[in-house]
Amino acid sequence: MIRKFFFLFVCVCCVSCGVNRSDVPQEFIWGSDVSDAFDMSRLSRIDSVFQGLVDDGLLPNAVTLVVHRGRIVHHAAYGWRDKEKDVLCERDDIFRIASQTKAVAVVGLMMLWEEGRFQLDDPIKRYLPYFDSPCVLVDYDSVCGVCETRPADKDITIRHLLTHTSGISYRGVHGAIAQRYGVPTLNSLDSVSLADMVEGIARLPLAHNPGEAFTYSMNTDVLGRLIEVLSGQPVDVYLRERIFEPLGMVDTYFYLPREKESRLVKLYTFDTSTGAFHPSDHPVFQTYPYAGAKMLHSTGAGLCGTIEDYGKFCQMVLNGGIFNGHRLLGRKTLELMQRNAVGDLRGDIGFGLAWDVFRPEYLHHTVASEGSMRWGGMFTTDYLMDPQEDLLILFYTNVYPAVPGIRPKELMHNLVYQALL
Repeated sequence: MIRKFFFLFVCVCCVSCGVNRSDVPQEFIWGSDVSDAFDMSRLSRIDSVFQGLVDDGLLPNAVTLVVHRGRIVHHAAYGWRDKEKDVLCERDDIFRIASQTKAVAVVGLMMLWEEGRFQLDDPIKRYLPYFDSPCVLVDYDSVCGVCETRPADKDITIRHLLTHTSGISYRGVHGAIAQRYGVPTLNSLDSVSLADMVEGIARLPLAHNPGEAFTYSMNTDVLGRLIEVLSGQPVDVYLRERIFEPLGMVDTYFYLPREKESRLVKLYTFDTSTGAFHPSDHPVFQTYPYAGAKMLHSTGAGLCGTIEDYGKFCQMVLNGGIFNGHRLLGRKTLELMQRNAVGDLRGDIGFGLAWDVFRPEYLHHTVASEGSMRWGGMFTTDYLMDPQEDLLILFYTNVYPAVPGIRPKELMHNLVYQALL
């Protein structure tokens, strides 16, 4: 009887440990020997390749981060934060991460889902009533600015927004329509709030009926406004209190504090006519982290931060929802977010509730493992999370548009995986 009781006690403890994930890293481990998992001479190719791209004028700057089982495997900086002032890039420099904002916002929303605040198939009009009559674009007179539309065949649901299948679009003519309606599709220096932006999005015609196609767009900005309605907090405050502070993401912001503005890397543009980089003269993209009205908290593209900060967020995902001693999401919630939710709407690759999902049909395109998750930002930042290898790979630079034919994100993936033992 005693032995039986002891056996049951051990089993209960083991199950409890598995649920609590006390075995996963709660902080990054620096300076540990990783030669058990990587051929270090092969891993050093990351340095030679990316320094070579900088030396050859094909990258202005870059920061790389590789984490395996919570251990920092590689973390380096290359090039210049500000080449014109001869300021070198540092590992803790701050980058515009654009669409990497989306996964952070979705995690914040799913925390509210876990609290029972909504269901995934609820129509968004239940919480944002101005989405009560979605219409699909039939024709657009660009001269007169008149749209011909028809009623959508169903309401937009929260699941449609999470999977970018709502029909909201900023591509092609839809971008022109949004501009005519005064709806910012990314960032803004003007006195416009997220609430203003989302009400404007609700007035725009859809590209297709909800659920019919994958159309990447401003869906996550709508979800950011949903966070505000459900939580009763401005989304920047909510994300800071619920995600950034618990995970120790001390350098991630929508708008930078003045004392950290100097750590923002300059945004560069590649001039194909001269074959050289020059500072971007785009008035919004270059300056939005520190200039203008600072009112729009775009949950689709607004955050800036360091690569290590985002690494902490990714480690939380790999850990099953916990990092730095704080549980943000339950393990099963993250399993749901990691499943392909769009069928074949994106061809070989899948999409979960926040990121790409590498399903079997896609593996001939990549060296990464099945089930890996990745996304990036338009200014050339990228993250990849590989649960099978317990591996994080992040690459940051700030270039838009980038050098034609140079794919540094894919290059970074290949350089890391070729060094695995």
